[in-house]
Amino acid sequence: MWRNRIHKQFVSVLILLTVLLISCQQQDYPTDNEQLSHEEQIVIRFSHVVGENTPKGMAAVKFAELIKQRSNGHVEIQVFPNGVLYKDGEEMNALLRGDIQMIAPAISKITTLVPEWSVMDLPYAFKNAEEVHAYIDSEVGQSLMKKLNDHNLFSMGVWDSGFKQLSNSIRPIQDVSDLKDLRMRIMPSDILAEQFLSVGAYPKRIDFNTVFHQLQKGNVDGQENTLTNITSKNLHSLQDYLSISNHGYLGYLLLMNNEFWQSLPKDVQTLLIETLAEVQEWEWQLAENLTTERLQEMEACSCINIHYFTDEDVQQWESAFEPVYKYYANNYSKKYILALPKNQSRH
Repeated sequence: MWRNRIHKQFVSVLILLTVLLISCQQQDYPTDNEQLSHEEQIVIRFSHVVGENTPKGMAAVKFAELIKQRSNGHVEIQVFPNGVLYKDGEEMNALLRGDIQMIAPAISKITTLVPEWSVMDLPYAFKNAEEVHAYIDSEVGQSLMKKLNDHNLFSMGVWDSGFKQLSNSIRPIQDVSDLKDLRMRIMPSDILAEQFLSVGAYPKRIDFNTVFHQLQKGNVDGQENTLTNITSKNLHSLQDYLSISNHGYLGYLLLMNNEFWQSLPKDVQTLLIETLAEVQEWEWQLAENLTTERLQEMEACSCINIHYFTDEDVQQWESAFEPVYKYYANNYSKKYILALPKNQSRH
Protein backbone atom coordinates (compact mmCIF):
# COMPACT_ATOMS: atom_id res chain seq x y z
CA MET A 1 0.00 0.00 0.00
CA TRP A 2 2.78 2.42 0.94
CA ARG A 3 4.40 1.77 -2.43
CA ASN A 4 1.16 2.74 -4.24
CA ARG A 5 0.95 5.89 -2.14
CA ILE A 6 4.54 6.86 -3.01
CA HIS A 7 3.89 6.08 -6.66
CA LYS A 8 0.79 8.32 -6.72
CA GLN A 9 2.72 11.14 -5.02
CA PHE A 10 5.56 10.76 -7.53
CA VAL A 11 3.11 10.92 -10.48
CA SER A 12 1.42 14.00 -8.99
CA VAL A 13 4.77 15.77 -8.56
CA LEU A 14 5.77 14.80 -12.11
CA ILE A 15 2.52 16.20 -13.53
CA LEU A 16 2.95 19.42 -11.54
CA LEU A 17 6.52 19.84 -12.79
CA THR A 18 5.40 19.19 -16.37
CA VAL A 19 2.66 21.85 -16.11
CA LEU A 20 5.10 24.37 -14.64
CA LEU A 21 7.66 23.62 -17.35
CA ILE A 22 5.10 24.05 -20.13
CA SER A 23 3.91 27.29 -18.55
CA CYS A 24 7.46 28.66 -18.39
CA GLN A 25 8.13 27.62 -21.98
CA GLN A 26 4.98 29.37 -23.20
CA GLN A 27 6.12 32.62 -21.61
CA ASP A 28 9.41 32.39 -23.49
CA TYR A 29 7.67 32.08 -26.87
CA PRO A 30 6.10 34.90 -28.87
CA THR A 31 2.34 34.81 -28.35
CA ASP A 32 1.67 34.92 -32.09
CA ASN A 33 4.37 32.43 -33.04
CA GLU A 34 4.46 29.71 -30.38
CA GLN A 35 6.48 27.28 -32.44
CA LEU A 36 9.59 29.52 -32.34
CA SER A 37 11.77 30.56 -29.41
CA HIS A 38 13.24 34.04 -29.19
CA GLU A 39 16.59 32.55 -30.16
CA GLU A 40 15.15 31.07 -33.35
CA GLN A 41 13.14 34.12 -34.37
CA ILE A 42 14.89 36.93 -36.26
CA VAL A 43 13.86 40.36 -34.99
CA ILE A 44 14.62 43.51 -37.00
CA ARG A 45 13.95 46.79 -35.21
CA PHE A 46 13.02 49.43 -37.82
CA SER A 47 13.11 53.01 -36.53
CA HIS A 48 11.95 56.10 -38.42
CA VAL A 49 10.96 59.66 -37.51
CA VAL A 50 7.88 60.49 -39.60
CA GLY A 51 4.21 59.82 -38.96
CA GLU A 52 2.43 56.57 -39.67
CA ASN A 53 0.10 58.35 -42.13
CA THR A 54 2.95 59.26 -44.50
CA PRO A 55 4.15 57.16 -47.47
CA LYS A 56 7.18 55.98 -45.48
CA GLY A 57 5.12 55.24 -42.39
CA MET A 58 2.55 53.23 -44.31
CA ALA A 59 5.18 51.37 -46.35
CA ALA A 60 7.06 50.39 -43.19
CA VAL A 61 3.89 48.80 -41.79
CA LYS A 62 3.17 47.01 -45.07
CA PHE A 63 6.73 45.70 -45.22
CA ALA A 64 6.49 44.35 -41.67
CA GLU A 65 3.15 42.64 -42.35
CA LEU A 66 4.35 40.97 -45.56
CA ILE A 67 7.57 39.70 -43.97
CA LYS A 68 5.71 38.24 -41.00
CA GLN A 69 3.22 36.54 -43.31
CA ARG A 70 5.76 35.22 -45.81
CA SER A 71 8.18 33.94 -43.18
CA ASN A 72 5.42 32.36 -41.07
CA GLY A 73 6.56 34.55 -38.19
CA HIS A 74 10.19 33.48 -38.41
CA VAL A 75 11.22 37.08 -39.22
CA GLU A 76 9.62 39.94 -37.34
CA ILE A 77 9.99 43.60 -38.36
CA GLN A 78 9.26 45.80 -35.35
CA VAL A 79 8.39 49.30 -36.60
CA PHE A 80 8.95 52.34 -34.38
CA PRO A 81 7.56 55.52 -36.06
CA ASN A 82 7.59 59.20 -35.05
CA GLY A 83 11.03 59.02 -33.46
CA VAL A 84 9.63 57.17 -30.44
CA LEU A 85 12.70 54.94 -30.19
CA TYR A 86 15.41 57.27 -31.48
CA LYS A 87 15.14 60.93 -32.44
CA ASP A 88 16.07 62.38 -35.82
CA GLY A 89 19.72 62.95 -34.97
CA GLU A 90 20.14 59.73 -32.99
CA GLU A 91 18.99 56.90 -35.22
CA MET A 92 22.08 56.72 -37.45
CA ASN A 93 24.41 56.23 -34.48
CA ALA A 94 21.97 53.70 -33.02
CA LEU A 95 22.07 51.76 -36.30
CA LEU A 96 25.86 51.82 -36.47
CA ARG A 97 26.06 50.61 -32.85
CA GLY A 98 23.69 47.77 -33.67
CA ASP A 99 21.00 48.94 -31.21
CA ILE A 100 18.57 48.89 -34.13
CA GLN A 101 18.90 47.03 -37.40
CA MET A 102 17.12 49.21 -39.95
CA ILE A 103 16.34 52.89 -40.62
CA ALA A 104 15.02 54.93 -43.53
CA PRO A 105 16.60 58.38 -43.20
CA ALA A 106 16.13 61.22 -45.63
CA ILE A 107 18.96 61.19 -48.14
CA SER A 108 20.05 64.62 -46.86
CA LYS A 109 20.98 63.02 -43.54
CA ILE A 110 23.37 60.63 -45.25
CA THR A 111 25.45 63.53 -46.54
CA THR A 112 27.28 63.90 -43.22
CA LEU A 113 28.80 60.46 -43.90
CA VAL A 114 28.95 60.54 -47.72
CA PRO A 115 28.86 64.20 -48.88
CA GLU A 116 28.57 63.18 -52.54
CA TRP A 117 24.99 62.05 -51.85
CA SER A 118 24.04 65.74 -51.56
CA VAL A 119 23.76 65.77 -55.37
CA MET A 120 20.20 64.65 -54.62
CA ASP A 121 19.64 67.91 -52.70
CA LEU A 122 20.57 70.17 -55.60
CA PRO A 123 17.62 72.46 -56.42
CA TYR A 124 15.72 71.53 -59.58
CA ALA A 125 18.03 68.58 -60.26
CA PHE A 126 15.03 66.39 -61.12
CA LYS A 127 11.66 67.11 -62.71
CA ASN A 128 9.88 64.03 -61.40
CA ALA A 129 10.35 60.86 -59.37
CA GLU A 130 10.96 58.75 -62.48
CA GLU A 131 14.11 60.77 -63.18
CA VAL A 132 15.24 60.20 -59.58
CA HIS A 133 14.75 56.44 -59.81
CA ALA A 134 16.61 56.25 -63.13
CA TYR A 135 19.51 58.27 -61.71
CA ILE A 136 19.87 56.00 -58.68
CA ASP A 137 19.72 52.89 -60.90
CA SER A 138 22.42 54.32 -63.18
CA GLU A 139 26.12 53.55 -62.90
CA VAL A 140 26.85 56.79 -61.08
CA GLY A 141 23.92 56.26 -58.73
CA GLN A 142 25.07 52.76 -57.86
CA SER A 143 28.57 54.09 -57.17
CA LEU A 144 26.98 56.32 -54.53
CA MET A 145 25.28 53.26 -53.05
CA LYS A 146 28.62 51.45 -52.78
CA LYS A 147 30.12 54.34 -50.82
CA LEU A 148 27.73 53.47 -47.99
CA ASN A 149 29.43 50.11 -47.50
CA ASP A 150 32.52 51.87 -46.18
CA HIS A 151 30.40 53.04 -43.23
CA ASN A 152 28.97 49.62 -42.30
CA LEU A 153 25.73 50.43 -44.12
CA PHE A 154 23.86 48.19 -46.54
CA SER A 155 21.36 49.98 -48.78
CA MET A 156 18.22 48.07 -49.72
CA GLY A 157 16.38 50.64 -51.83
CA VAL A 158 14.81 54.08 -51.97
CA TRP A 159 11.37 55.29 -50.93
CA ASP A 160 9.83 58.56 -52.12
CA SER A 161 8.38 61.32 -50.01
CA GLY A 162 7.94 63.58 -53.01
CA PHE A 163 9.08 67.05 -53.94
CA LYS A 164 9.58 69.84 -51.43
CA GLN A 165 7.51 72.99 -51.14
CA LEU A 166 8.22 76.24 -49.28
CA SER A 167 6.14 77.62 -46.42
CA ASN A 168 6.56 80.56 -44.07
CA SER A 169 4.67 82.94 -41.79
CA ILE A 170 6.07 86.25 -43.07
CA ARG A 171 5.15 86.80 -46.72
CA PRO A 172 4.24 85.01 -49.97
CA ILE A 173 7.23 83.48 -51.76
CA GLN A 174 7.10 83.88 -55.51
CA ASP A 175 10.28 85.67 -56.49
CA VAL A 176 13.65 84.39 -55.29
CA SER A 177 14.17 87.71 -53.50
CA ASP A 178 11.20 86.87 -51.26
CA LEU A 179 13.43 84.43 -49.38
CA LYS A 180 15.83 87.17 -48.31
CA ASP A 181 16.32 87.37 -44.53
CA LEU A 182 13.87 84.51 -43.81
CA ARG A 183 14.99 81.95 -41.21
CA MET A 184 14.31 78.60 -42.89
CA ARG A 185 14.49 75.16 -41.29
CA ILE A 186 16.54 72.63 -43.25
CA MET A 187 17.82 69.08 -42.84
CA PRO A 188 21.55 68.56 -42.14
CA SER A 189 23.01 69.13 -45.60
CA ASP A 190 25.66 71.61 -46.71
CA ILE A 191 23.99 71.84 -50.11
CA LEU A 192 20.63 72.75 -48.54
CA ALA A 193 22.41 75.36 -46.43
CA GLU A 194 24.11 76.76 -49.53
CA GLN A 195 20.76 76.75 -51.36
CA PHE A 196 19.29 79.27 -48.93
CA LEU A 197 22.48 81.21 -48.24
CA SER A 198 22.89 81.85 -51.97
CA VAL A 199 19.62 83.83 -52.03
CA GLY A 200 20.06 85.70 -48.75
CA ALA A 201 18.06 83.47 -46.38
CA TYR A 202 19.24 82.01 -43.07
CA PRO A 203 19.19 78.19 -42.98
CA LYS A 204 18.66 76.54 -39.58
CA ARG A 205 19.43 72.82 -39.15
CA ILE A 206 16.66 71.46 -36.94
CA ASP A 207 15.49 67.89 -36.22
CA PHE A 208 12.19 67.06 -37.90
CA ASN A 209 10.43 66.06 -34.68
CA THR A 210 11.00 69.54 -33.20
CA VAL A 211 10.09 71.65 -36.24
CA PHE A 212 6.52 72.27 -35.05
CA HIS A 213 7.69 73.65 -31.72
CA GLN A 214 10.42 75.76 -33.34
CA LEU A 215 7.85 77.30 -35.69
CA GLN A 216 5.43 77.75 -32.81
CA LYS A 217 8.04 79.57 -30.73
CA GLY A 218 9.00 81.78 -33.66
CA ASN A 219 12.60 80.53 -33.73
CA VAL A 220 12.28 80.02 -37.48
CA ASP A 221 10.04 81.70 -40.04
CA GLY A 222 9.52 78.85 -42.44
CA GLN A 223 10.59 75.48 -43.76
CA GLU A 224 10.81 73.25 -46.83
CA ASN A 225 9.26 69.80 -46.98
CA THR A 226 6.90 67.54 -48.87
CA LEU A 227 3.14 67.97 -48.51
CA THR A 228 2.72 64.61 -46.77
CA ASN A 229 5.32 65.54 -44.14
CA ILE A 230 3.94 69.06 -43.73
CA THR A 231 0.41 67.84 -43.11
CA SER A 232 1.39 64.82 -40.98
CA LYS A 233 2.96 67.20 -38.43
CA ASN A 234 0.34 69.91 -38.99
CA LEU A 235 3.07 72.42 -39.85
CA HIS A 236 0.77 74.34 -42.17
CA SER A 237 -1.37 75.37 -39.21
CA LEU A 238 1.52 77.60 -38.09
CA GLN A 239 2.25 79.02 -41.56
CA ASP A 240 0.40 81.62 -43.59
CA TYR A 241 1.96 81.07 -47.01
CA LEU A 242 2.75 77.99 -49.08
CA SER A 243 4.56 77.98 -52.43
CA ILE A 244 4.21 74.91 -54.66
CA SER A 245 7.76 75.16 -55.95
CA ASN A 246 8.73 71.48 -56.36
CA HIS A 247 12.29 72.76 -56.02
CA GLY A 248 13.90 69.65 -54.57
CA TYR A 249 13.42 65.92 -54.22
CA LEU A 250 13.05 64.29 -50.80
CA GLY A 251 13.54 60.55 -50.57
CA TYR A 252 14.63 57.94 -48.06
CA LEU A 253 17.37 55.35 -48.21
CA LEU A 254 16.45 51.97 -46.75
CA LEU A 255 19.52 51.16 -44.68
CA MET A 256 20.49 48.16 -42.61
CA ASN A 257 23.49 47.64 -40.37
CA ASN A 258 25.82 45.82 -42.78
CA GLU A 259 27.29 43.55 -40.11
CA PHE A 260 23.79 42.45 -39.13
CA TRP A 261 22.83 42.01 -42.79
CA GLN A 262 25.80 39.74 -43.43
CA SER A 263 24.81 37.61 -40.42
CA LEU A 264 21.39 36.80 -41.87
CA PRO A 265 20.78 33.47 -43.63
CA LYS A 266 20.77 33.74 -47.42
CA ASP A 267 17.10 32.75 -47.68
CA VAL A 268 16.15 35.54 -45.26
CA GLN A 269 18.22 38.05 -47.24
CA THR A 270 16.41 36.99 -50.41
CA LEU A 271 13.01 37.31 -48.74
CA LEU A 272 13.81 40.81 -47.47
CA ILE A 273 15.17 42.05 -50.81
CA GLU A 274 12.32 40.62 -52.90
CA THR A 275 9.65 41.93 -50.52
CA LEU A 276 11.24 45.37 -50.33
CA ALA A 277 11.36 45.58 -54.12
CA GLU A 278 7.62 44.94 -54.18
CA VAL A 279 6.90 47.40 -51.37
CA GLN A 280 9.11 50.01 -53.04
CA GLU A 281 6.98 50.03 -56.19
CA TRP A 282 3.85 50.27 -54.04
CA GLU A 283 5.34 53.10 -51.96
CA TRP A 284 6.32 55.13 -55.01
CA GLN A 285 2.74 55.13 -56.27
CA LEU A 286 1.40 55.81 -52.79
CA ALA A 287 3.65 58.86 -52.40
CA GLU A 288 2.37 60.28 -55.67
CA ASN A 289 -1.28 59.65 -54.77
CA LEU A 290 -1.01 61.04 -51.24
CA THR A 291 0.77 64.17 -52.46
CA THR A 292 -2.16 64.90 -54.79
CA GLU A 293 -4.68 64.21 -52.01
CA ARG A 294 -2.91 66.42 -49.46
CA LEU A 295 -2.74 69.34 -51.89
CA GLN A 296 -6.44 69.00 -52.65
CA GLU A 297 -7.21 68.96 -48.93
CA MET A 298 -5.16 72.13 -48.35
CA GLU A 299 -6.84 73.85 -51.27
CA ALA A 300 -10.27 72.91 -49.92
CA CYS A 301 -9.63 74.00 -46.34
CA SER A 302 -8.64 77.55 -47.31
CA CYS A 303 -6.36 77.48 -44.27
CA ILE A 304 -3.23 78.74 -46.01
CA ASN A 305 -2.43 81.05 -48.92
CA ILE A 306 -1.13 78.87 -51.78
CA HIS A 307 1.00 80.12 -54.66
CA TYR A 308 1.85 77.92 -57.65
CA PHE A 309 5.12 78.40 -59.53
CA THR A 310 4.83 78.97 -63.27
CA ASP A 311 7.37 77.71 -65.81
CA GLU A 312 8.83 81.22 -65.86
CA ASP A 313 9.17 81.16 -62.07
CA VAL A 314 11.02 77.85 -62.25
CA GLN A 315 13.45 79.19 -64.85
CA GLN A 316 14.18 82.21 -62.69
CA TRP A 317 14.80 80.09 -59.60
CA GLU A 318 17.00 77.63 -61.50
CA SER A 319 19.20 80.48 -62.68
CA ALA A 320 19.40 81.93 -59.17
CA PHE A 321 20.54 78.58 -57.79
CA GLU A 322 23.41 78.06 -60.26
CA PRO A 323 25.98 78.99 -57.57
CA VAL A 324 24.82 75.96 -55.57
CA TYR A 325 25.89 73.68 -58.43
CA LYS A 326 29.29 75.40 -58.57
CA TYR A 327 29.63 74.89 -54.81
CA TYR A 328 28.96 71.16 -55.22
CA ALA A 329 31.35 70.80 -58.17
CA ASN A 330 34.16 72.60 -56.32
CA ASN A 331 33.74 70.58 -53.12
CA TYR A 332 32.86 67.12 -54.44
CA SER A 333 32.83 65.91 -58.03
CA LYS A 334 31.44 67.17 -61.31
CA LYS A 335 30.67 63.63 -62.50
CA TYR A 336 27.58 63.38 -60.28
CA ILE A 337 26.26 66.65 -61.71
CA LEU A 338 27.05 65.73 -65.31
CA ALA A 339 25.05 62.51 -64.87
CA LEU A 340 21.90 64.39 -63.82
CA PRO A 341 19.03 64.05 -66.33
CA LYS A 342 18.92 67.82 -66.91
CA ASN A 343 22.51 67.68 -68.20
CA GLN A 344 22.13 64.40 -70.06
CA SER A 345 19.31 65.88 -72.15
CA ARG A 346 21.60 68.63 -73.35
CA HIS A 347 24.02 66.22 -75.04
